[in-house]
Amino acid sequence: MELIQAALFSDFLGTPAFFWMAFITIVVGLLVFDLGFLHKGQKEIEAKESFILYAGYVAIAFAFGAWVWWARGAQSGLEFFTGYLIEQSLAMDNIFVIATVFTFLGIPRIYQHRVLFWGILGVIVFRAILIGLGAALVMSFSWILFVFGAFLVFTGLKMFKTTSEKPSVEDNLILRLIKKNFRVTDTLHGEKFTVKLPDPKTGKVVTFITPLLVALIMVEFVDLIFAVDSVPAIFAVTQDPFIVYTSNIFAILGLRALYFALAAAIHRFKYLQYSLAVILVLVGIKIFLVPLGIKIDTALSLFVTVSVLASGIFYSLWKTRNDKPEPLPEPLKAES
Repeated sequence: MELIQAALFSDFLGTPAFFWMAFITIVVGLLVFDLGFLHKGQKEIEAKESFILYAGYVAIAFAFGAWVWWARGAQSGLEFFTGYLIEQSLAMDNIFVIATVFTFLGIPRIYQHRVLFWGILGVIVFRAILIGLGAALVMSFSWILFVFGAFLVFTGLKMFKTTSEKPSVEDNLILRLIKKNFRVTDTLHGEKFTVKLPDPKTGKVVTFITPLLVALIMVEFVDLIFAVDSVPAIFAVTQDPFIVYTSNIFAILGLRALYFALAAAIHRFKYLQYSLAVILVLVGIKIFLVPLGIKIDTALSLFVTVSVLASGIFYSLWKTRNDKPEPLPEPLKAES
């Protein structure tokens, strides 16, 4: 019993192990409940269900944040909620790019949840690696925060110039590498990621990957690219790996649940990217000030982030109130 108690309260990355165990238990439980119960069979997720799922994920994230606040103090609680909101803000752009990937590859909505679900597993692993690397760099080289801050400011300013550009999937390097190095089917094969088919040249039965697996790889790549912005942004709020990682994962879980509602209304958020650019610049300035001993109050950061994000959302909805959605290409014909 004493050994178990000692293990639970042992330090792991500056946080007692039982905090990490509680977080892992919650995330695993959510994923099992999602795939094993809510979406055991393939079905198209409607916007209403998407909103309900998102509300559930937000409620759980807020309950977890409240527990952190109670157990570790108000400062840790504020840092969790600020990090959660920043990641939610920056990851919204991620959703629109994923929608473009699905559209280009012709992935029907009925199979999109399968791709997003398995993509979450990659996010959990890759974010852990990036955050661990970032935390190690900050602890070893405090000047790295200057680099993070400058990078975020540069990215935010660059985003202002590219707000009208649509993401290109066809010319993506990863997509070209996949097509060059793997056998890819021209059509879907139900929910399968790989299939056994005769090689057109040799007639020998070989493994092909389907557009569904291509979509999964692309989604993971998209998240990795966006993590390069969002992970340094969270370090402006706190350098605590526990707060950084948990706020990141809870935010991504919620946004993936909201995907099916947002993807259908992409045309209504044309001006949101301006808000995201402002947030990146402000966060970059904040993280740049940390090594100089100038710390902006976390509550103020939370208020400013909420205000900027809300302004972008409401302005977009108002400006596009009469806009019609752009027509999407027909999905590829699926084979059984």
